[in-house]
Amino acid sequence: MGYDLFDLQPMRIAALDDDALQLDLFKQALEAMGHICHTHLTGADLLRELRRETFDLLIVDWHLPDTTGPEVVRWVREHVDAQLPILLVTHRQEERDIVEGLGSGADDFMTKPVRIGELRARVGALLRRAYPDARDEVMEFGPYRFFPESRSIEISGKPVELKNREYDLALFLFQNMGRLLSRDHLKEIIWGQVPDVMSRSLDTHISRLRTQLDLRPANGFMVTAVYGVGYRFEAVEKERKA
Repeated sequence: MGYDLFDLQPMRIAALDDDALQLDLFKQALEAMGHICHTHLTGADLLRELRRETFDLLIVDWHLPDTTGPEVVRWVREHVDAQLPILLVTHRQEERDIVEGLGSGADDFMTKPVRIGELRARVGALLRRAYPDARDEVMEFGPYRFFPESRSIEISGKPVELKNREYDLALFLFQNMGRLLSRDHLKEIIWGQVPDVMSRSLDTHISRLRTQLDLRPANGFMVTAVYGVGYRFEAVEKERKA
């Protein structure tokens, strides 16, 4: 059975290239797949953004005005996330270039001129590997069970009533357990690219989930605010009774 490239959950992607027209091509192709794409013209701009923002995948050009793609990839692997999928794009086609690009930490290598179908296929494959999509299956996390078909949750067999966005946010947090997620990342995935979503709307939803889902060490999970960035949802050891 084949995969539908347009049946992936929305992802937040950053594209880096010194050619504005190339960035427009990336943006149009990725948004047509249902993803959110942020574009950057210099390595410094992307690295500055990565200090306060989070993404699900990076597309990085090799030749940049202030650095090189492999250098950007190495910085990301050392300072940001060893698991973040990275697609390196370049005019280079020699075997030694491919070896250097993959050796820097990139997950895949694509040559220019970029072909839209190939771009979508490579991005789709990287995202499926990094973020398995189980939207049609019942998912269990300790005492929590998610039922995607009915968009409902049970805790230890007892149903919990959540509104649509609360359900989406809860599922996204559980599926991204352990990851630091920026505020804008969460807002864009749950609300879409809506400019007037206020930060306190996100904080209110997080607060309600803490209460409604009883997110505390006794149940094995908790969500914590990371100052200046966003939130991290993680599994913790259950508290032992004295």
